[in-house]
Formats: sequence, C-alpha cells, structure tokens
Amino acid sequence: MLRSVCGFIVMLMLVLTSSAQAAQWKEGQHYNELPFPLPVETGNKIEVREFFWYGCPHCNHLEPTMVDWLKHKPANAEFVRSPAILGPSWEPHAVAYFTYEALGIVDKMHAATFKAIHEDNKILMTIDQLADFAASRGVDRDKFIRASRSFGVRLKVQYQKKLDSDANIHSVPTLLIDGKYRTGESEAGGKAELEQLINYLVDKAQKERKKK
Repeated sequence: MLRSVCGFIVMLMLVLTSSAQAAQWKEGQHYNELPFPLPVETGNKIEVREFFWYGCPHCNHLEPTMVDWLKHKPANAEFVRSPAILGPSWEPHAVAYFTYEALGIVDKMHAATFKAIHEDNKILMTIDQLADFAASRGVDRDKFIRASRSFGVRLKVQYQKKLDSDANIHSVPTLLIDGKYRTGESEAGGKAELEQLINYLVDKAQKERKKK
C-alpha cells in the first residue's frame, strides 16, 4: 500500500512539473512558430539548429552554453550549426565553416575561430586570412583554399542563404527547433533558461511528430 502511494506521488509530481514547465514558456514571448515548417536534416531525431556568425560577440558568449547543453542533450535531439549569411561580410565566415566541415576539422577549428576573433583580436575577414589562420593551427593551407572553392562548399553557401531567408533570420544567435520553433537567449531570459527552453521545445516537437 505504501509503495503504491509513493508511486502515485512521484507520478503526480512529474505531471505537475511538466505542466509547470509548459506554463512557463509562451509562444510569442519565449519562442515563435514559423508559419511554414522547414525540412530537417536529422531524420528521426529532433533538429536543434543554431544560426551563428563568427564575428558576433553574442554568438561567442553563447558558445559555452551550447557546449554545455550538448553534454547532456536529450537523446532524441541532434545539433546542427548554420553559419548565417546576413550580409556580404558574413560570407567568408560561412565559407570557412563549411570548409572546416569538408576537411573534417570542425572540432579543431570552430571554437578556435571564435577565440581568435574575440579574445586574440585577429582580423579574419577574408578567405586568405582564414586560410592563414587555419595553417597556423596545422591545417594544410592549399587544401583549405581548394576546399573553400569546391562545388560542395559553394552549394552549401547558396543553401544557407535560402535557409536564412526561409527561417526569417534577422539576427544571431538564433535557434530553430525541428524546423519550426525559433528562439534565442534573449527570448528565454538567460543562458540557463535557454537550455531549459530548448529541451521543452524538443519535447514539444517530439510529441507533435508522434501525433502525425
């Protein structure tokens, strides 16, 4: 009898906690739903996509939060980075990120690029400057240049521009959950709150997929 009562209490607490979390986050205040959901690249996993720019100080400040979230993200979520291109000066940084992907060096170069720009005050605004920086970290400069000019990288750059437009991205950092829920740190109210909001939207998106 006691075990049944305890089990009921635990279940009730979980329900109340879930309801409280749902009440905490409000559409139009903490997140916005796109009128037309975008396709995702993550299959059965819920896509958590971050739109960023290496030159953005807010993106740099958010990076540790996203790294922390990745350490204990929901098992049904998958993280995708999108180097936004909201102006001509942003494009070399998008090319650099897609080049990192092509060469398999994102883990080596992503955080290092943020650090170089925002902590070491390096000027990395052109592909040549970014290639020199990559070379300073042991990357073959000629391979970097060739990859940056490849058809695959150019195709990703064009797709990124379309994605920025379709997702109505006007500032970074911005997060898009499962191609439909757009949010960010300012909407959530802080870094810790953002992690909670991401998890809430992942859960919400998962439930909506099951209904379909």
